[in-house]
Amino acid sequence: MPVRHFSPLDRVLSGIEHAMEAVAGKPEAIRPSPGQGAPEADMDDIQRREAAGLMRINHTGEVCAQALYMGQAALARDGTVRAHLLHAASEETDHLAWCSERLTQLDSRPSLLNPLWYAGSYAIGAAAALVGDPVSLGFVVETERQVEAHLAEHLERLPPHDERSRAILTQMQVDEARHAVQAQDRGGVALPRPIPTLMRGMSKVMKAVAYRI
Repeated sequence: MPVRHFSPLDRVLSGIEHAMEAVAGKPEAIRPSPGQGAPEADMDDIQRREAAGLMRINHTGEVCAQALYMGQAALARDGTVRAHLLHAASEETDHLAWCSERLTQLDSRPSLLNPLWYAGSYAIGAAAALVGDPVSLGFVVETERQVEAHLAEHLERLPPHDERSRAILTQMQVDEARHAVQAQDRGGVALPRPIPTLMRGMSKVMKAVAYRI
């Protein structure tokens, strides 16, 4: 059977379909949620709102991660790099599903601005890919390192007895660290100094808005 080769336009259209699934669909995880065996914490209203706000931020972060990876994969020049990005995106789908499930358990909802977050992140990922695969992979390295750092912050902020959320974020942190190492090993280069700073600034805005909206 002949192998079908997808054009850049085909991959962009596929990315749009994926966007609809990430933003409006119900993601399905391959791996079971790390928090499924933990008992539900007895939290007061303030603690529950804090846990929900943090998990909403992380859900939005995973929506952005899907968009970044798909934007990068759509315009990746090397087939092995594209395959790596798509594999990482599939693991991020687990994170998205886990966060979505946890938000439901906390009687909360995802960010209402997720379509905007996805569109902006997809554009950033595609722009990074246009520069070249080494820069695109370097962008993955920097993104995952920053995500790993904010997950550590959230683990500190979670209500002390919320073991379900804690287990999810802990596994996500492990996965993000591995993605950074894999991207670097595949040739990711360090980004120029202003870019990581701009990325941190954008991340702060997203976290502040997604916590509430």
